[in-house]
Amino acid sequence: MLQSNMQAPRQTIFGIGLPEAALIIVTMIWGGTFIIVQNALSVTGPFFFVGARFGMAAIMMALFSVQDMRGVKWNEIYAGSLIGVAIMAGYSLQTIGLLTILSSESAFITALYVPVVPLLQWAIMRRRPQLNSWIGIAIAFVGLMLLTMPASGTIDLSYGALLTLACAVAFSFEIVLIGFFAGKVDARRICVIQLAIASLLSFAAMIPAGESIPPFTWLLLLSVTGMALASALIQYAMNWAQQTVSPTKATVIYAGEPVWAGIFGRLAGEILTGRAIFGGMLIVFAVIISQWQFRTKRRSEDRDF
Repeated sequence: MLQSNMQAPRQTIFGIGLPEAALIIVTMIWGGTFIIVQNALSVTGPFFFVGARFGMAAIMMALFSVQDMRGVKWNEIYAGSLIGVAIMAGYSLQTIGLLTILSSESAFITALYVPVVPLLQWAIMRRRPQLNSWIGIAIAFVGLMLLTMPASGTIDLSYGALLTLACAVAFSFEIVLIGFFAGKVDARRICVIQLAIASLLSFAAMIPAGESIPPFTWLLLLSVTGMALASALIQYAMNWAQQTVSPTKATVIYAGEPVWAGIFGRLAGEILTGRAIFGGMLIVFAVIISQWQFRTKRRSEDRDF
């Protein structure tokens, strides 16, 4: 029987591919979570919050994936564990950082994971970054300095900013790992595993950190439940969408996260200085410019940074 060479039409929403639209929604949800986490930290410690958030998210995903989990494979446990470690490190560092810096400032610094990804691929996979990546890194550095520089004009990154910078590195590992394993594992199974690992590691971190279990409050319960639902949706959407959306295109979409965070932060009463806003915009521009060449000149290698 002859097979048709024609492919089924791709599902779109307002002309945007369904996987790309899912990632855009992810960035909007991400942007709104910063202010929620910052408010929740008034009634809980960072490690408990991260552990509870991802533990509940893992349970939610498991309930919708009972049949799928019966066929879990060792390579999925391995992949999910690696991604889970990166998730725990990233969100824990980001949450601790939010104790001392604005949510919008945190979002812009977190976005630095995009220009960091090519450096990680260079170190791990021996893929040398292109010129546009180096330009993006340089612009991002300038933006970071403007965003975090105090009124005195001296360069002095705060403790919270340094932790958030470290979280950006952890998220870079997460993006690289998700892109590496995409298409090789079941999206639902690996999502449950990575959420569970992130939760267990976060709860374990409470012991050396000397963090105690917080008393019950409605703010804590609502924050954990809301963030758990958001985490489940985000992690599943990322694993599902990045099976067809390359890491390059995905990271360009993710660049919208700090913009949404800035909007939500402003609605909540946060005010950034003009210099800080300009620095944040430079970071977003750096994210886009670091990917631009690959979208125009190297379409055949779109899965490389």
